[in-house]
Amino acid sequence: MERAEGGPEFSAGMEELALLAKTAGAAVVSTMVQRREAPDPAYYIGKGKAHELAEAAAEKGADLVIFDTELSPSQVRNLDRILGVKTVDRTALILDIFARRARSREGKLQVELAQLQYMLPRLTGLGGQLSRLGGGIGTRGPGETQLEVDRRTIRRRIGDLQREISGLRRHRSLHRRQRRRNRLPVAGLVGYTNAGKSTLVNALTGAVLYIEDKLFATLDPAVRRGRLEDGRVILFADTVGFIRHLPKQLLTAFQATLEEIAAADILIHVVDINHQQYAEQIEIVRRHLSRLDPGFERRELLVFNKIDLLESFEERSFLEREYPEACFVSAKHGHDLIALKGALARIIDHQNERVRVYLPYRQGALLEQIRRRGNIIRVRYRSNCIELEALVDSSLSKKLAPYSNLPEQETAPEHSAGAEAGDA
Repeated sequence: MERAEGGPEFSAGMEELALLAKTAGAAVVSTMVQRREAPDPAYYIGKGKAHELAEAAAEKGADLVIFDTELSPSQVRNLDRILGVKTVDRTALILDIFARRARSREGKLQVELAQLQYMLPRLTGLGGQLSRLGGGIGTRGPGETQLEVDRRTIRRRIGDLQREISGLRRHRSLHRRQRRRNRLPVAGLVGYTNAGKSTLVNALTGAVLYIEDKLFATLDPAVRRGRLEDGRVILFADTVGFIRHLPKQLLTAFQATLEEIAAADILIHVVDINHQQYAEQIEIVRRHLSRLDPGFERRELLVFNKIDLLESFEERSFLEREYPEACFVSAKHGHDLIALKGALARIIDHQNERVRVYLPYRQGALLEQIRRRGNIIRVRYRSNCIELEALVDSSLSKKLAPYSNLPEQETAPEHSAGAEAGDA
């Protein structure tokens, strides 16, 4: 593996590249770095360094060299020729992992689109390799014709995929509109890959999402229903994890999936508290989120996961001082999930309006909507109506506006109760 050295992120980047290689099924036998003022246009590394890398690969018996950057098509061809083994860049490696991990039809379509978008410009210059006659004037042979056929085939397939994915986006949009009509709050889980998002969804909902201690263990988005401590229903949307230098092809192809992030009422930003670069990972995720949703900070809730792995109470105390608004949990062991649910309830309540209404007993449907979509604070059963104080969303508040005044001919109340009675 090779990368021009520079910057404080270098060691963490190389460590992550090794984990990506392991996730893709490769065994790392050696690493090599080079310090350069700028990448070489022909080889990315210097030509002399490329020959040195070829000797090291032969000595170690390596059959693959991975670069921690995106290489140009000509750089890949030049390196393949010198190294004598297959050369892949970081983008190709990540696309390979995504292709392995995709389970749903949507995920497979999005991965295929990203792969073809990556492949199309890399067909340039292959005519000489495909042609039996070679290049040059008077030598336009079947190879170059085949290259154009390949290009047209890929472009046509890209168009088909984009249309099919657009249909899936419309389908997801319908689901989101239905959730808005039902006014079920949605908490989208975001974070660095392998931070424990799927494990946390399982812990909060009782679901059985696939989990594994690898990068991008889960790729396909999943929405699961859970309940807060007061009984209110909330939806948890698990999304693909982020890494540094996420390929632009993936961000484009996975737009349908990433729209779930922008549509969420709350963003649960899950952080692996046991990772040495957790603070850097927080900033990387926030940079990605800012590109997807510039106003994400208003809905972000930091959740530090894996607190069971902290070595001392002082470590947690320090983090609680550094991040006073954050929650600290262990999704694996279920520690402090009640506190997390309480924080979610407070955020939802803050987003809602407090109303006092007097519902006639015949308005049972409205009462059920308040119970399902809001949070009842106080209830009093009067002779001809039910008096309610509740936190509700703006659309339900408008529906309840006609019932904001006490009806005439009111007699003494029959009895009153707290929110528990109203939710019973």
